[in-house]
Amino acid sequence: MQLFLDSADVEAIRRACDTGLLDGVTTNPSHIAKSGRPFAEVVKEICSIVPGPISVEAMDETADGMVREAEEIARLAPNIVIKIPMTVEGLKAVPVLEKEKRIQTNVTMVFSPTQCFLAMKAGASFVSIVLSRLDAIANESDILVHDAVTVKRNFGFKSLSNKQHSRLAKT
Repeated sequence: MQLFLDSADVEAIRRACDTGLLDGVTTNPSHIAKSGRPFAEVVKEICSIVPGPISVEAMDETADGMVREAEEIARLAPNIVIKIPMTVEGLKAVPVLEKEKRIQTNVTMVFSPTQCFLAMKAGASFVSIVLSRLDAIANESDILVHDAVTVKRNFGFKSLSNKQHSRLAKT
């Protein structure tokens, strides 16, 4: 299991990174806008603080638009992963980014075992189950985590180790 902080607050990210427990960060344009600083500047600073994967969200609603946006974002730093929404268009973008563009993806807003399967089948490097949202509506998030692991094992989907992530990010 990896621990990711969902933020664009660089000081909070720095403090979390200093604990040695932080594996990566997820962020999005609305978090970054709250900083009052330019998008690229904030993303680059976060990437310089945390050596692990930094998931930055592509906001376009079409697969082609997500791919174009992802290519621009990925140029900012080698440890960037593109957050892609769990939508039909997002699932279309994932294999293009992962296989053709060699840009890692993080399918986010996953709330069911079927969605986990689809994200893994599309080839996402990461699948983000938003546990706090599930728990807020009285769903038992631990069951979904168990089911996601079962899907992964039953269908033979591979996981990236931190070492593999670092190697891929540098190529």
